[in-house]
Amino acid sequence: MDYKKLQQFIDAVVKTGAAEVIVESEDMKITIRTQLPANAVAATQVIAQPAVAPQPQAAAPVQAPAETKEETAEIDESKYHVVKSPMVGTFYRKPAPDKPPFVNVGDEVKKGQVLCLIEAMKLFNEVESEVDGKIVKILVDDASPVEFDQPLFLIEPV
Repeated sequence: MDYKKLQQFIDAVVKTGAAEVIVESEDMKITIRTQLPANAVAATQVIAQPAVAPQPQAAAPVQAPAETKEETAEIDESKYHVVKSPMVGTFYRKPAPDKPPFVNVGDEVKKGQVLCLIEAMKLFNEVESEVDGKIVKILVDDASPVEFDQPLFLIEPV
């Protein structure tokens, strides 16, 4: 990538307000991190899936849906592998609005199996399982904004 194209890419990332963007290819890896002011709000637009409205994305971490005390007591997270978001973006459980989810609670997964998509800057990035195991819990709602390193799934390793 030449300097001019790299600078244009960096400018585009800054204009979008994304907190972090990671681009990898066979011969290079580029990570761009920006610091958003505390009162800044970044917006993510979904172009490839027009059936879903754009989701506003706050700079603060997004909380998972509230759980009852009974559900929390049943799950001891220390014995599970936590799959975390590799980037800021929008979480999608399905490859397309009319397709079934990649995984559901109770599904057996293999290392390298696609669990979900994270859309960032109109690019859809696959998130793969890092272990063989069983999906115990999905921590994020479909089409919800996610932050970098936010827990997405709990997997019971086998």
